[in-house]
Amino acid sequence: MSIKKKEYSIAILQLKTESNYQKNLDTLVEYIDKNRDRDLIVAPEVYLTGFDYDNFREASDFYYIALDRLLPLIKNQILLLTLIKIEDNNYINQAVVIHNHKIVHTQNKYKLFRLGDEHRYFTQGDRELIKPFTINGIKYGLLICFELRFKELWRELEEVDIIVIPAMWGKSRRVHLEVLARALAIMNQCFVVVANSANIDMAKSSLVTTPWGKIIKNNRLKLITKTIDLKEVTKVRRLVSMR
Repeated sequence: MSIKKKEYSIAILQLKTESNYQKNLDTLVEYIDKNRDRDLIVAPEVYLTGFDYDNFREASDFYYIALDRLLPLIKNQILLLTLIKIEDNNYINQAVVIHNHKIVHTQNKYKLFRLGDEHRYFTQGDRELIKPFTINGIKYGLLICFELRFKELWRELEEVDIIVIPAMWGKSRRVHLEVLARALAIMNQCFVVVANSANIDMAKSSLVTTPWGKIIKNNRLKLITKTIDLKEVTKVRRLVSMR
């Protein structure tokens, strides 16, 4: 592991998705502009459109509108969000990682939430693409919402420094979100960052969990910021090595 930056600043957006896609995009751009000093900005799952099944084609067309606006804005920092996309006549829920005006990583949602009928609308992603990726010497992992529940996916992300989870996780399962995120951080000995929706039926509980299992969250805020020390990852792995 080659970490080039000790202090690392995170901005988690805990926002409601409005019915107006353009309004959501404008809000996202506003938060980007206000957080230029952050290393990582994370938006909730499909924040720009929501799961707008009645207007799925319009939602997928907005993929390109959003990226045309976002790519020029993101230089040294990292922006992570998920978008609805149509690919080979199939709809996918795609996580996009933007850095230096480029898409540096994409990952399609593999575990679809059947209780929300996602399997009826989306094509499942490829499990083999759930793997670490590195930016500036920092190793990242990515899970999308429901995927957090599957420990076999946790194993795919061992040895990473930060696992990021964009989510639209329901209010009735709030405890599950917090406990699973904390357990993942402790088990994989890394930081876990969750950005969850603030829609009326969603859990909020956006958070940062340290490798020691300490949770930083605030359900009253639209923006949660935290500066972390990435050397904690090295320290906990030396002290509590399971390998």
